[in-house]
Amino acid sequence: MRPGWFRPTVRLKLTLLYGVLFLLAGAGLLAVNYALVHARFANPGAVGVMVRTTGPGQVTAAPPGKGTTPDQFFDQQVAPDGSTLGDVVKRVQRDVEGKAQRELLTQSGIALALMALVSVGLGWVVAGRVLHPLQEITATAKRLSGRNLHERINLDGPEDELKELADTFDRMLARLDAAFDGQRRFVANASHELRTPLTIVRTEVDVALANRRSSAEDMRAMAERVRDAAGRCERLIDGLLTMARSERELRARDQVDLAEAAGEALVHARREAAPLGLSLAATLEPAPVAGDEALLGRLVANLVENAVRHNRPGGHLTVVTGQNGRAFVRVANSGDRIPPDQVGALFEPFHRLAGRTGSLQRAGTGSLRRAGSGGRSEGSGLGLSIVRAVALAHGGEVDATALPDGGLEVVVSLPASY
Repeated sequence: MRPGWFRPTVRLKLTLLYGVLFLLAGAGLLAVNYALVHARFANPGAVGVMVRTTGPGQVTAAPPGKGTTPDQFFDQQVAPDGSTLGDVVKRVQRDVEGKAQRELLTQSGIALALMALVSVGLGWVVAGRVLHPLQEITATAKRLSGRNLHERINLDGPEDELKELADTFDRMLARLDAAFDGQRRFVANASHELRTPLTIVRTEVDVALANRRSSAEDMRAMAERVRDAAGRCERLIDGLLTMARSERELRARDQVDLAEAAGEALVHARREAAPLGLSLAATLEPAPVAGDEALLGRLVANLVENAVRHNRPGGHLTVVTGQNGRAFVRVANSGDRIPPDQVGALFEPFHRLAGRTGSLQRAGTGSLRRAGSGGRSEGSGLGLSIVRAVALAHGGEVDATALPDGGLEVVVSLPASY
């Protein structure tokens, strides 16, 4: 016989539990009833008649004389065999008591056994009805895979603990479905974005190898294009790693001032802003938060870099930090008009705005890249996606607004650390 061949189900365990509890309760009730009957026989109370002899072996009942108790009268009467009537009465009483108690135990035991069988049957039925929602949850869980996470339990019934469990399971499935869908889209988009620079690298190398008369200038130009493509791959990979890190649970929380992070980001942004003639304005008041210093620095840097990269020549950029119950950083820039209904899409990885014409293209997460804008680095398509992921990991919120004259304003608010 194989070990573990018998695995008692929860339904069987509950049924046995119901049966055992009923037996214990019935046995307790029988014991109490038996004790009460026994006590009643042991204390019969006052006797309203007394017994007297009328001949050998014969007795008759008669009221006790005035001033004489039944026990006194019985003790005074002597039967032909020499025993008193009190002894006779006690023997009869014991016989009657024993017979009554035996009949009580027998009949009560039979009734208890029958009711125990009935209770086990009812317990099996009730346990099945109670556990039916769990069976539906189990069946749904067994059917699930990465391809049918859209299925739901949709349990009907009263708002009890099992209904709450089923609803919680449905909400978990919805989150998993969204996560799997986002992961599939993310992998597909990342593969597409990586394919482009790698294709450029291979094409440039193939052309250089095929042309044996390539001059030094041609080789240098090819090397620069390969370097730019490699840099694009590097930025994309760095962005992917940052997003993956921001989606994990924070293991360390340091004291970080968003004002200092914004100041450092502006120092690096001035180099790219100068050729475009951008005017930079900053109001940096303390905005202390607790979190991962590297991720929070990347959040602020992405906001500033995104505002510079997707600005227009002679435009402006404003950075404000401070506290209003929560620590915040606000970055606003001039630029091309963005349809208000597409602002939310700016935070999706590698998303391109629909219906854009002219020289501006959507490279992803709000990073508008200008085709042929010499000297300006292209974004990885993950800038604002990383901003949102880092903010959510720190319990914060991100709000973006398309400005009427063009450009975007992004506000990130985080729990302040005092």
